Amino acid sequence: MNEAIPVSRVTDHGTAKLMPDVDRARAWLLTVDGAPQSYVDLDEPAHLEFEYTRRLGHVLDTVAEPGRTLDVLHLGGGAFTLPRYVAATRPGSRQDVVEADRGLLDLVAEHLPLPPGAGITAHGADARAWLSAAPADSADVLVADVFGGSRVPAHLTSLGYVREAARVLRADGVYVANLADGAPFGFLRGQLAGFAAFFEELALIAEPGVLRGRRFGNAVLVAAHRPLDTAALARRTAADAFPARVEHGPALRDFVGDARPVRDEDAVPSPEPPAGAFGIG
Repeated sequence: MNEAIPVSRVTDHGTAKLMPDVDRARAWLLTVDGAPQSYVDLDEPAHLEFEYTRRLGHVLDTVAEPGRTLDVLHLGGGAFTLPRYVAATRPGSRQDVVEADRGLLDLVAEHLPLPPGAGITAHGADARAWLSAAPADSADVLVADVFGGSRVPAHLTSLGYVREAARVLRADGVYVANLADGAPFGFLRGQLAGFAAFFEELALIAEPGVLRGRRFGNAVLVAAHRPLDTAALARRTAADAFPARVEHGPALRDFVGDARPVRDEDAVPSPEPPAGAFGIG
């Protein structure tokens, strides 16, 4: 039983709360302005609680052979769920985490410290600005999970952003992002069209009900210049506690249809989710 005390603090971008999980001794839920942001188990960093983080984890597991070290750039930090996961599953990896809310970084460092020698470096900066200044061909994986409240900021949705992501990734690198949308999927289709302009291979992972337009929800976009192991991804996601489907190839091209990439001057944030769309998974 976890008898830790909840923590609440006003940070740069809202009110952050750390709430202990009563069922796991050193596990915590981070919310910002009431929206769930991260779940971390300090004793079991490879435990992924949220549905979308589990799908991001499946991608991270299949981008390279098990245990191989990676250079990973994370845009969006939260409580560092995925950097901790990579450090646990691929020890020795070098990871940079970019989080615009410096107050949140301080809160997490104080209450949920990273293990010594984790190879994780935090940067308090805007994700797009940091990406634009990052060296070319410097990352094996780029993980984007940036939300202002419950929406992806506009400057992280445009073709200019995709161009920078493609520049920073190595030739065999993989981009993976957590996005959210609902039918008729105008935002998601535009994002896929933008990434198709720079990457030869695309995949989309989501719960079947979301893909059928029955509800608003998360979708994980994967992009690469090399073939993705979609068969392995499909096996993992189908067998997950929260089953999902992997769309790629002709089916994904049909989904994108005639959608156009989003220019910087036309970029808008991802849609506002309906009330209750994001339960704690």
